[in-house]
Amino acid sequence: MATAAPAKTSAFMKALKPSPALAAIVGSEPLPRTAVTKALWDYIKAHNLQNPANKRNILCDAKLKAVMGKDEVTMFEMTGLVGKHLS
Repeated sequence: MATAAPAKTSAFMKALKPSPALAAIVGSEPLPRTAVTKALWDYIKAHNLQNPANKRNILCDAKLKAVMGKDEVTMFEMTGLVGKHLS
């Protein structure tokens, strides 16, 4: 009987350490990108940071601005900007 090869971990599922600025939102434990994105959306919704006129835009509070670098970002920009805070 052949033994099963260990499952490969995709790049998205690899746990990455957040920068101090990102850790203020998602916590300091290493997380996969998918969990970081979910935690960010939980934070955005809990703090009512979606632009009411255009829900695809996120209005950054002080914590989010430290990560994103600007006052407002689109949900598509967000993933690229957050990637710079994961190592």
